[in-house]
Amino acid sequence: MPATGPATSRTGHGPERRARADYTGGVYGSMLASSVIIGAGTLGAYPRVELVLLLLLTGLVFWIAHVHAQLFGARLAQRGPSRRVVLEACREEWPIVNAAVPPAAAVAVSPLLGLDVPGALWLALSVAVAGQVSWSAAAARRADASWGLVAVTASVNLLLGLLIIGFKLYLTH
Repeated sequence: MPATGPATSRTGHGPERRARADYTGGVYGSMLASSVIIGAGTLGAYPRVELVLLLLLTGLVFWIAHVHAQLFGARLAQRGPSRRVVLEACREEWPIVNAAVPPAAAVAVSPLLGLDVPGALWLALSVAVAGQVSWSAAAARRADASWGLVAVTASVNLLLGLLIIGFKLYLTH
């Protein structure tokens, strides 16, 4: 019978769990979504639809770029291409796309909240920054970081998000 305990994958803890807990793409994807929202000042006739598509499609393009970089940067140099290697890279980078979904959903539901387009942009930006902070805190916790380190990484990501918001305020006034 295989051993069980904190270092085995059967419990969901230990090195294997930490190896699967890389949410870097989520943090990066949330920052990317914030940047897309900031740059979306010149939308056309359907600004909400355009912003939702811009967020999701930009997330997909960056996901493909990251998968490509992983595959041709390191993985294929270490081992030959296989379906398993490609799917593994796709899965590991998927948080980039996941991070674009909540801000896009915020834009999509903004009319139900009575928000105009600028209000929808601010809601989406707030959701993206909250996602950035959440992804970083989740990554730290899944890596068994202390609560102090979780607070530090969340604070750093909140500061980065507030910088992005500051850029939006500066550029629009």
